[in-house]
Amino acid sequence: MKLAGRLDHIEPFYVMECAKAAVELSRTAACDPAQGGRPMIFLNIGEPDFTAPPLAQQAARECLERGSTQYTQATGLPALRERLSRWYAERFQVDIAPERIVITAGASAALQLACLALVERGDEVLMPDPSYPCNRHFVAAADGVARLLPASPEHRFQPDAATVQSAWTAATRGVLLASPSNPTGTSIAFDEMGRIVQAVRERGGFTMVDEIYLGLSFDDAFGHTALAHGDDVISINSFSKYFSMTGWRLGWLVLPPELVAPIERLAQNLYICPSSLAQQAALACFEPASIAEFERRRAEFRARRDFLVPALQAMGLRVPVLPDGAFYAWADCSAHADSSWDFCFRLMREAQVAITPGRDFGPHAADRYIRLSYASSMAHLQDAVQRLQQLLSA
Repeated sequence: MKLAGRLDHIEPFYVMECAKAAVELSRTAACDPAQGGRPMIFLNIGEPDFTAPPLAQQAARECLERGSTQYTQATGLPALRERLSRWYAERFQVDIAPERIVITAGASAALQLACLALVERGDEVLMPDPSYPCNRHFVAAADGVARLLPASPEHRFQPDAATVQSAWTAATRGVLLASPSNPTGTSIAFDEMGRIVQAVRERGGFTMVDEIYLGLSFDDAFGHTALAHGDDVISINSFSKYFSMTGWRLGWLVLPPELVAPIERLAQNLYICPSSLAQQAALACFEPASIAEFERRRAEFRARRDFLVPALQAMGLRVPVLPDGAFYAWADCSAHADSSWDFCFRLMREAQVAITPGRDFGPHAADRYIRLSYASSMAHLQDAVQRLQQLLSA
């Protein structure tokens, strides 16, 4: 069977390939307590150990009991769009009309819809290296070209306006950024984001910003939405991270007004609508009790960061930029190995700690860096640090 040529530009998702290897290794004697082994500690996947808040779970049960599971509009429940509009006003002091919000089947669907609406064959989209691999693959799936811009620790692993301006060519269609970023946990400063938006605007391009970790910002200097810089900014967000609803597959887009109808047309044909059950449950995420719980969890993630990063530094796993959001540490392992890939597999085999190598996130310095997720419990982080200390000091 002949495959479509676009697949040639979509690499394997190495995060998941490593995860499969970690699961296989976890079944060996080294990870079997009955045989004197230790269970694998998984610091490789970006999934909170918290689940949906109690009120959202209750709302889902009630939705099932009354049989309220029919299709919604392709753009989502009006009540959820309105509640998100209020959330932007209350949390970020930006005025976002509900009509500009489109509910999607996760942030992945949001990215696919936006790329299909804006990217044509051969169009270049500028992105930082390192960045989340699936983002560039959404560009490739729309027959575009993700052009990666190496980003250094001195620039917080993020592009700036000068870099965007110098990289822009006749083939460039726009930029796809992430703030806070996966894998680095770093954000683009508010003023610098404004300069990037203006530079792209002057060139007639689009600015698309992945903001799925925005609610999990730890530093007031960075916890701002790019939407404050104009109605032409496109924001992608999700209920998976701050709202702890991974697996419910619910996200949203904030769009320029003129893009809503084209995105709706695509959504109608590709997805019909997001999960009705998930949307109705998500309404409960904005109740005061739920917000209080999310803020408690955000404080817990910050405490985990404040434990893990100094511990990594002390082991020679240098974290050149303190993460200001999300739940990742981007650490330089070159003091211990020439290959982050080999290093991660060594940690899995010898310390029973699963960590993600840098290969997934772009070729620039991929062999130097590893990504650790502190979405696991503090007890797991403490155990993992102890194991790594024993191995690396031997």
